[in-house]
Amino acid sequence: MFRQLLTLSRSMLASVAVIMSAGAAFSGEPAAPEAEVDTALVVSVDVSNSVDERRYQLQMEGIAAALEDDGVIDAILSGPQGGIAFAMVSWADKPRTTVPWAVIRSKADAAAVASKIRGLPREGGEFTCVAGMLRNVADKLVTQIPVKANRIVIDVSGDGADNCNATQPPEEIRDELVNDGVTINGLPILEGDQKATLEKWYTDKVKGGPSGFVLPAAGFEDFPRAIRQKFVIEMSWNMPLPRKG
Repeated sequence: MFRQLLTLSRSMLASVAVIMSAGAAFSGEPAAPEAEVDTALVVSVDVSNSVDERRYQLQMEGIAAALEDDGVIDAILSGPQGGIAFAMVSWADKPRTTVPWAVIRSKADAAAVASKIRGLPREGGEFTCVAGMLRNVADKLVTQIPVKANRIVIDVSGDGADNCNATQPPEEIRDELVNDGVTINGLPILEGDQKATLEKWYTDKVKGGPSGFVLPAAGFEDFPRAIRQKFVIEMSWNMPLPRKG
């Protein structure tokens, strides 16, 4: 009799567990949340009128190939949390989130994001609105990271300085982001009329944070090399950057 009661009790407990689990699922609570990542990385890509189809493809393929690179994968997986959150913005006159936040914790995750990037249709625009892009990223991406991130990094790449009449200069928005603990790194593409001055402009107006840096590409053909190197540097830091608040 006792064994029968014990079996019945165990059966009832199992049923309760199933019901509770189902209730959690219906309430929208994740069964096993991905609680934390080492870095939340926003990659912002210039698609203004100086970026023709060839240059656009060099950038897209460069970013995709970098995410599939063994050195970059090792850097992503070797962090304390073993993963990053990744998002991408294409920008010219206006910014557009082309890859929403995705968590990368494996080679397969990285390959899936790379495949999406290769399939993106070309975006375009006339002007180079760095300030507008930073404002958008600050308001709509940094505030909506889906997991806790030990650090937040924004990559800014492009072949020209801001030429829009923005209500805020880019350095003002840069400083606002830095005050919130965000690091901003620059990848100026040194090609065309601004080749001689663009690296300094990125250093003065874009780079931000105590560990922010500028890593130039010697033209669009060199972009794949530069973005891969940049990813390795950004994802290889083992200590989280300090954040306020």
